[in-house]
Amino acid sequence: MTDQGFTDEQKQYLEGFITAIASKRGVGLPNSAPSGSNPYPADPMAIHYEAQDRTVAAGGKLVPEEIAKREKHPFDMWDEMATNAGAGRFPKGLDIFRHKFHGLFYAAPSQDAFMLRLRLPGGIVLAHQARGLADVAEQFGGGYVDVTTRANLQIREIGAMHPIDVLEAIDELGLSSRGSGADNIRNLTGSPAAGIDAQELYDTRPLCRALYHLILNHRELYGLPRKFNIAFDGGGRLAVLEDTNDIGFAAVKVGPDKEMAEGVYFRMMLGGLTGHQSFAADAGVLLTPDEIVPAAVAILKVFIAHGDRTDRHKARLKYLIDRWGIPKLVEEAAAYLPFAWRYAGLEINEPRGPIDRYGHIGVHEQAQAGLCYIGVVPPVGRLTCAQLRGIADIAERYGSGMLRLTVWQNLLISDIPKAEAGTACAAVEALGLAIKVSAVRGGLIACTGNVGCKFALADTKRHALVLADHLDARLALDTPLNIHLTGCPNSCAQHVVGDIGLLATKVDAGGDDEIEGYHIHVGGGSGAEQQLGREIFPSVPADVVPARVEAILRAYLALRRDGETFHAFAGRHSDAELTAMFAPVAAAA
Repeated sequence: MTDQGFTDEQKQYLEGFITAIASKRGVGLPNSAPSGSNPYPADPMAIHYEAQDRTVAAGGKLVPEEIAKREKHPFDMWDEMATNAGAGRFPKGLDIFRHKFHGLFYAAPSQDAFMLRLRLPGGIVLAHQARGLADVAEQFGGGYVDVTTRANLQIREIGAMHPIDVLEAIDELGLSSRGSGADNIRNLTGSPAAGIDAQELYDTRPLCRALYHLILNHRELYGLPRKFNIAFDGGGRLAVLEDTNDIGFAAVKVGPDKEMAEGVYFRMMLGGLTGHQSFAADAGVLLTPDEIVPAAVAILKVFIAHGDRTDRHKARLKYLIDRWGIPKLVEEAAAYLPFAWRYAGLEINEPRGPIDRYGHIGVHEQAQAGLCYIGVVPPVGRLTCAQLRGIADIAERYGSGMLRLTVWQNLLISDIPKAEAGTACAAVEALGLAIKVSAVRGGLIACTGNVGCKFALADTKRHALVLADHLDARLALDTPLNIHLTGCPNSCAQHVVGDIGLLATKVDAGGDDEIEGYHIHVGGGSGAEQQLGREIFPSVPADVVPARVEAILRAYLALRRDGETFHAFAGRHSDAELTAMFAPVAAAA
């Protein structure tokens, strides 16, 4: 018999039958309005549907992305994705957004290709996985990978026929990209030298892994009102920028004779969003390590239930805090906790150990006797497939086979015997990668730029390398310096926390012409140097930026106090004073 499908009458009957059964059981259909106190008891997405329903009932209008998540959950479209891949079709409309749940970003119009972003909790990737990723990037992508500012890897230039090939390949490597884009919890960052840093208070790797696996296995933790960043700082020598995250957990030590038992705890910080001019603020609680994951989930559930689903620009956790304040957020989260909050002020902490701003570059001793790690610097975070394979081989031959990515767009090779360090360094340099770099290159950060991102207004990676070449040929800095170039106000490269931050813009070139340029900010920092950078030179053409930055640094070197960092120098002068000091030299440069 030939299957003619259901008639309209049969379809209407079935829809009515299913609706009646659902109503009898108290189960709300995904696209129906709820009735009763618990309309979605069997659906892990219930907390999301209920939040959406409350929004609509209060007169709000859901943004298209919220409707898209409800009409067709992104994790239920594998067959559709496979069909499109077989036909060589890229997604259209809101399916572009849904693909991001799988870590696939359609990069048009910058590139007619997908970018894949991974999930690497704590920034750790093993040697065999790195080699496998090199194979994936070479076979299906552009032949390179990018290290990101969330200690992660991206594979670019993936064709329309290969997203399923790529997803299957990374899954077989024991990796995942699930939820690495869109309205989800992004890659979990942790201290890069966790477990090998003699200064650290706590090894954050188990915390990253525990939360990572919990997220992967709880569907309700996907499809948040907006993206969400979480970071773990173990108190070691290397910074992880935890105060720029929605939730930052920072290890602290409580000494004897305090109202709390002596030991190591974590402080929780909430609401970091530096692209929107906000650092995370202390929540006033101390957590034991085993309380970290439940605390993160409790905050997430409050955000899911009460985050804004009507305005994408006001949907991050920061804006819920702006409406409520941190005390109310923490109080609401208590309902989701299996324990009571342990309230304590900042004065109970012992001071945090110092940050080594060069600690991610070069050779450094580990906590383990006789071992060291090597900090490798790829140019603005980019590695060819041959270089990635070579680094994996070096990690396996001389170390433990572990690579550690950092938020500074570079990587560490750990567990190398000191006697082998020189040989390992020579092997790295033979790949065309650096172990020793100038102060400029050691702190140079650049986002993807307009070559691969539709939001970016300038070619940030190319401009970063031009800037480094210019400065290295003319200046010799004797103190750490961070220069961050970001292509748009989303600030993936976090320009406002750099000593010098460059935010891309379009500059009027006369008539109807525009050229690439940057707004120049100075004086940013995080952690103990927490400060948003201040804009002092707006709309500087890209080809003028190197000379202008050179002038800024020459003025700093000439006028600083003994041993004064650029951050401290900028911090003790007003915007007007800095402009006056920098501009005359720039004009003469």
